[in-house]
Amino acid sequence: MKFSFIQDLEAHLCKEHALENLDVTWELCPQDYEGEVTINCFRLAPTLRKSPEQIAQTVQEYLEQHPDVEQAICVKAFVNIVITAAPLFQETVADETQLLRDAKLPQEQQQRILIEFSAPNTNKPQHLGHVRNNALGQAITSIFRRVGHTVIPVNLVNDRGIHICQSMIAYQRWGNAATPESTGRKGDHFVGDFYVMFQQEQKRQLEELREQHPEFKDSPDEDLLLKTEIGQAAQNLLVAWEQGDPDVLRQWWTMHEWVMQGFEQTYARMGVEFDKVYFESETFHYGRQLVHEGLEKGLLEEHSDGAVFCNLEDEKLGHKIVLRKDGTSVYVTQDLGTTLIKQQEYEPDQQIWIVGDEQKHHFRVLFAILRKLGYTWADQLTHMPYGMIDLPSGKMKSREGTVVDADELFDEMADLARSETRKRTEGEDPEDLDQRSEMIGMAAVKFMLLSAKPTTRLTFDPDKAVRFEGDTGPYVQYACARISSILRKADETVDESAVCWNTLGTPEEKDLALQCALYGETLRRAAREQDTAAITAYLLNLAKSFSRFYRECSVLNASSPELRQARLALCARVRTLLTEGLSSLTIEPLESM
Repeated sequence: MKFSFIQDLEAHLCKEHALENLDVTWELCPQDYEGEVTINCFRLAPTLRKSPEQIAQTVQEYLEQHPDVEQAICVKAFVNIVITAAPLFQETVADETQLLRDAKLPQEQQQRILIEFSAPNTNKPQHLGHVRNNALGQAITSIFRRVGHTVIPVNLVNDRGIHICQSMIAYQRWGNAATPESTGRKGDHFVGDFYVMFQQEQKRQLEELREQHPEFKDSPDEDLLLKTEIGQAAQNLLVAWEQGDPDVLRQWWTMHEWVMQGFEQTYARMGVEFDKVYFESETFHYGRQLVHEGLEKGLLEEHSDGAVFCNLEDEKLGHKIVLRKDGTSVYVTQDLGTTLIKQQEYEPDQQIWIVGDEQKHHFRVLFAILRKLGYTWADQLTHMPYGMIDLPSGKMKSREGTVVDADELFDEMADLARSETRKRTEGEDPEDLDQRSEMIGMAAVKFMLLSAKPTTRLTFDPDKAVRFEGDTGPYVQYACARISSILRKADETVDESAVCWNTLGTPEEKDLALQCALYGETLRRAAREQDTAAITAYLLNLAKSFSRFYRECSVLNASSPELRQARLALCARVRTLLTEGLSSLTIEPLESM
């Protein structure tokens, strides 16, 4: 949001320096300094071609004469400003529509963006790593839409390959014709149980192999997998799948459906929705076709043994195999085909992949190969990496059944939220306790996962995440609920047209209005930097600012009806922004807690 005095300052500086336009920005003044907002003149120096200190002196002299400015204080290259109360409230909180509209990007900056996220494997249930991926994907999609972009969220399910065949082999041997329905087990958990069985049996066979062949003692597991009986059986099953064996495909499809039904329940619980779900089993062969076309055009090369590679020496990525000597595809080959399909189907201005940071090199190679093949839009492809998650007890493990399961995590968080809620209801359970606990628990999960920059490796602590005090999602939900309670107790409709904003002016009221004014820029910055932490930090600051206001400024017992109405209107405005901010992160606000 840009204040009138800032716009007037821009016009004045443009006239003085013969400029067509100039962008002067403001930010909140640090707490230890006198003033409410500050202008950093270092940012103006390159354009105005003067020292920051000289510019600050000019800015101070101009603003001291402006009717909307009570005081302008020059602190080296910064100008700290105290804003006159009346225009401050008129330009910030008086117009709710404008507050929300401020988040929109100019039409010419709005894009069509395709975001791929989640990408689970159909051999096991989703875990905490997927939860962070899903939370980021949902939130970035929501934020982009709120600033004006057209967004297409998609999912690419990894439903083929050796890991899928491992679950299938285990089911053949130990399944005894059981089903999720006959065992009462959620479909993805049911199939995941057999993946764990495979891993356990393979581990046993590897230990036995090393005992029988001491020369294999120091060999890594991956080099020995096909020397085990069960590993070779899974490989044979993969070959049969790729050759279209009807019995193998029948079993694969049955287990695929079991897992997808389980995934749908997990997604529904998180509120995850996709415009389209791609399946690797349907798209993997397109990449092979793309490679053959590139070879025919001379864009790719062939080794003497028949393997096809892409020469990426000019990008310092070496030679990358895209088809093995036996003609089978590698991981990047499959992504080549899927990326082209997405581009042809949706024609986005930009494609974004939300994938763990361990895949940075993979995406550098993928984008480089597409450029080599002549696709100019490859310059608009982006990998949005995110860091690993630890627990207070240490790093998550990914095999042998020790992974942090998403569904079990959600259950635990809902239970913790139920306990926290009961502490505040003095033993009288509200009728909607289960629904409320689920919403608070999910808010706790999402907020903590979104409160760090995506690239940050973070530790997820369930007990801290669900607290109603501190830097948590439930704390922001609680601020929302408290305002709703105030408005219910007021038992009157605030007539916006009759609100006398001029009655406000305490430091706490002005601080709250300035926090509200930051909403639009915060959303735009979060979209620009693809950083959800900008919004979580903003919501915490807004909630804390409201807490200070409520502590110092009586609302329901204000000294006059006009002041009461103005403070109620200010409360309502804060609730709107807290609600909108939470919703931008796909977190549900609550009317009561």
